[in-house]
Amino acid sequence: MRESFALGHIAGIRIGVNWSVLFIFTVIALGLAGGRLPAAHPGHPWPLYIAVGLVTAVVFFGSLLAHELAHAVVARGYGVPVEGIVLWLFGGVARMGQEAPNPRAELRIAGVGPLVSLALGVIFAGFAWLLAGLTGVTLATEAVAWLAGINILLALFNSLPAAPLDGGRLLRAFLWWRTGDRLRAVQGASTAGKVMGWALMLLGLYAVLLGAAFSGLWLVLIGGFILAAATAEASQAQVRDVLSGVPVRDVMSPDPVVAPPGLRLEDFLRDPPAGYRHQSFPVVDEDTPVGLLTLDRVREVVAEGRESALIGDIMLPLSETLTAGPADSVADILPRMEGDTGGRVLVLDDGGRLVGIVSPSDINRAIAWLMSTLPREGAARRTPP
Repeated sequence: MRESFALGHIAGIRIGVNWSVLFIFTVIALGLAGGRLPAAHPGHPWPLYIAVGLVTAVVFFGSLLAHELAHAVVARGYGVPVEGIVLWLFGGVARMGQEAPNPRAELRIAGVGPLVSLALGVIFAGFAWLLAGLTGVTLATEAVAWLAGINILLALFNSLPAAPLDGGRLLRAFLWWRTGDRLRAVQGASTAGKVMGWALMLLGLYAVLLGAAFSGLWLVLIGGFILAAATAEASQAQVRDVLSGVPVRDVMSPDPVVAPPGLRLEDFLRDPPAGYRHQSFPVVDEDTPVGLLTLDRVREVVAEGRESALIGDIMLPLSETLTAGPADSVADILPRMEGDTGGRVLVLDDGGRLVGIVSPSDINRAIAWLMSTLPREGAARRTPP
């Protein structure tokens, strides 16, 4: 899930938000302001209901962020790089740069999220009880009680043993420990996710038939997401297994066409290097890579009417560009090939010099070649030409 805009960094972890958050934020805020709060405590002015609903929705998303931050912090403790956290329609996702190194790490990374949500639920419940004792049952008490219930519900739902939920990762950790085979573990958790996805979709359709249109459609939407995510997770695991042991040097495109940082964009567009065969260009200043110029960034700058800008001023800096070494495993860079870089990874040698670039088409060619050899050679790995 890609971020639409960034909120900043917490503990060195980039926090982003997808536009779909606006929808669920509005649903929660208006649902509380126009439903639960006035029903439980009638007679207050409507601006007060809206204000309490908005504050409650903000705190709820803060709870989701705490859930994902817990995953990220524990993951970093096991040496797993965290690309960032994105809040979106169905909560949040911590983007890991690679898989957990072993079943124990997988268990702890996955399990800490529901534990944090459960702890927050208990804390909010205690706070609601304290408020009720001090001030009686008020709008504030109702809002805090809702936060307690939703966090406990979030913990329980996320603990269900089905991918891509945290419970699915817990199941994957258990199967990995029992079988010693990561791929089989992922497939088992993904199968459970597919079953759960179909079950939620069917339950939602049944609810629609009974007249609960909103709740039913929401279940269908959640079920569809779980089904699609579980299917994608299984496919990605199979791809990583196929690419296991393949070094980046055997997949990359060597000696890529580069762009100088001091060139104006309009001059670059007037006479693009290597014709129109590339979508991203490493930016190199006197043999030193300094960033990456992507067509998406070019479109943005052109739309802003800034064609006279220097490439060095509009490029994605090297600090925000994905890099890898020639000896790194292709399977390890796959989870990182998302975001503003267009799936491109710059390959740098030990001296920091650019020696190649990896694009999605490079990965696809390698997968096609390797998959074509598997029926004849079983599980043996061969290096693509």
